[in-house]
Amino acid sequence: MNTELVRKLISTLAFISQCLVLVSLYSISAMAHPMPNSVVLLTIHADRIDAEVQIPLNELQAAYGHAVNDSSAGLVKRLGPELRAYLAQHIRPQSPNGQSWAVSVGDLAVQETQNPINGIYRELVAHVRLVPPIGGDVRRFTFHYDVVLHQVVTHKILVSVRQDWAGGLLADAPPTQVGVIELDIVNNRIRPLTVNLESGSTRTGFAAMVQLGIRHISEGTDHLLFLLVLLLAAPLLVFNGRWGQFGGVRYSLKRLFLIVTAFTIGHSLTLLLGALGWVQLPSQPVEVLIAVSILVSAVHALRPLFPGREAWVAAGFGLVHGLAFATTLANLHLDAGPMALSILGFNLGIELMQLVVIALTIPWLMLLSRTSAYRFVRLTGASLAIIAAIAWAIERVSGQSNLLTRGIEQIAGYAPYGLVFLAVFALVLTWQMNQAKKLPFL
Repeated sequence: MNTELVRKLISTLAFISQCLVLVSLYSISAMAHPMPNSVVLLTIHADRIDAEVQIPLNELQAAYGHAVNDSSAGLVKRLGPELRAYLAQHIRPQSPNGQSWAVSVGDLAVQETQNPINGIYRELVAHVRLVPPIGGDVRRFTFHYDVVLHQVVTHKILVSVRQDWAGGLLADAPPTQVGVIELDIVNNRIRPLTVNLESGSTRTGFAAMVQLGIRHISEGTDHLLFLLVLLLAAPLLVFNGRWGQFGGVRYSLKRLFLIVTAFTIGHSLTLLLGALGWVQLPSQPVEVLIAVSILVSAVHALRPLFPGREAWVAAGFGLVHGLAFATTLANLHLDAGPMALSILGFNLGIELMQLVVIALTIPWLMLLSRTSAYRFVRLTGASLAIIAAIAWAIERVSGQSNLLTRGIEQIAGYAPYGLVFLAVFALVLTWQMNQAKKLPFL
């Protein structure tokens, strides 16, 4: 083969290899560092929009003309009024008929993250209120926004809706992107973003809150465990300070009704008070008390601590659980009307999910409570709940997860299979018992 040809081939391969290495390094760098784009997150209310604007300081510095990135310490205190005026000048929403909205810039803050590859990344976070003219539609407007972009033509602004109660989008869901504001290179102009959200309704918002309540309970292992462990002994009579035999269907259903109703009244009361901001407690002690409630109810299932007073205990601990429920609603920061409906819908979702779980569990517990094997079921369930409660309490006091709590969350995913096993186990033992007694099935 020609020597010159070989040398050229080797040189070409070497060049390709270098290019691949550079591309790889660039890709790693891009993944390791936030993209230099601004983000606008919109929270849609009935009469206004609250926006959170996140602007990279290195990009803002190039457009604003001040050392906001190089000298970010004390930036808000030093340049707060000037930055607010700058943002208000470059954020100009308009109604479809051309009427301008009122724009007010509120709190400013600097957030900083450390990246091991590219170093420190800083951004300015601004809270901006956008209010349409009287009679204006918050769901349809033209968003004129050129912060940074009026000087840095490569800059982009990603606009998303973070929360839209009337549209069924809540803050716990991923934001929905509505568009990107960037320079139109062909025409050399910044095109405004036309925001045209789907029509919202009270029904949609209410339905979303019902679904949130259902999801909150279905994912809240600790809330369900408290109620189920308290119900373990509900079908049983007390004899000489110990749990005795099955008390009958009527007796069991009455106790079940009282416990569930008391728990509902308790958590509904503090859910209302907490969501309205009338009662507020730090989340850590509330979460610790929830773990304590499971521990107490589990010990009671082993041996009667408060026989005949389960409803009062359920109501008392229900007050604690309601404060935890209220945190979810309070974090939505809704207006009075949507908040009132949200409290009702969220609580309805909680009750529906609780009733479903109880309806799928209690029949098998009542069947098992007629058999000698129920003692084993009760003691095993209560003991496992005690272990879970102690693990949760340690985690919530220390602020560090542990092996047991991580295992509990994994095991909780297999709960439907456990319910099937419980049903089959109850039916088989009941059939065997009836066969032994020569009685009709059930």
